[in-house]
Amino acid sequence: MTERPRGILVGYDGSSSSQQALSWAARTARERRAMLTVCHAWTPGYAALTAAGGAGRREDLAQASAQQILARGLRAVSSQEVEQLLTEGSPARALCEHSAAAGMVVVGSRGLGGLSGLLLGSVSHQVAGHASGPVIVVRGHWRPAGGYVPGHIVAGVDGSAAAGQALAFAGEEAAIRRVPLTAVCALSDAPGDLGGADLIEADFERSVTSWEKAHPDVELHRLVTVTSPREALLTAARDAQLLVLGSRGRGGLHAMMLGSVSQALLFHAPCPVAVVHPR
Repeated sequence: MTERPRGILVGYDGSSSSQQALSWAARTARERRAMLTVCHAWTPGYAALTAAGGAGRREDLAQASAQQILARGLRAVSSQEVEQLLTEGSPARALCEHSAAAGMVVVGSRGLGGLSGLLLGSVSHQVAGHASGPVIVVRGHWRPAGGYVPGHIVAGVDGSAAAGQALAFAGEEAAIRRVPLTAVCALSDAPGDLGGADLIEADFERSVTSWEKAHPDVELHRLVTVTSPREALLTAARDAQLLVLGSRGRGGLHAMMLGSVSQALLFHAPCPVAVVHPR
């Protein structure tokens, strides 16, 4: 008996950004034949600050409003098998706590609580930094339309353990979607006076070659460049459908949940970004 793939958990708050995340997650769940779980977290007082009748009445109204929001999301994906998760408290905490049991967590770039001038909301940033496993922040271009040709998948690979996990996830997505995979290695930030660039390139070639031998059915392209990781990955992702990164590369401090490159691309990438954490 074939084991069912781990499910996909998506955060939904009724905003247009979360609606895009829900559409992306639903499509990916169908491709993977995985269970889709739609999560909405509510706080007592958020949806009914002006309601009369005391704290109990306000809490009842807030919960009823939360149920209506979740029901709206479920109606949008009623054509497939879906589970619902309605919980009280912080949305970021709820998604992070349930991430260990999910195959991936999907969020929009900004929810209802985000300021219009922000490129990335606080919930998205917290989940991308602290959840377990892959976190996908849906942003930029991705929605299929007339004449749409599915783009390739891009993975940042620098020979680190986190990058190896990113390559594995990106390759799995490329195989499922039947599109090419582009592995990018940028050397400009390497300590060249210590031979760092040569070591990184050698590690890159070793890890990519090993993965390629194990997955001969996926079309793989290598891109080694002397530009910065940010510039190289932004350029490669222009026509991509997904950009995949490790949570921290070689230069990341161990105390940081996200490296500087991952953070920059979460704010500026032209397509959805997957940040892959160890479980």
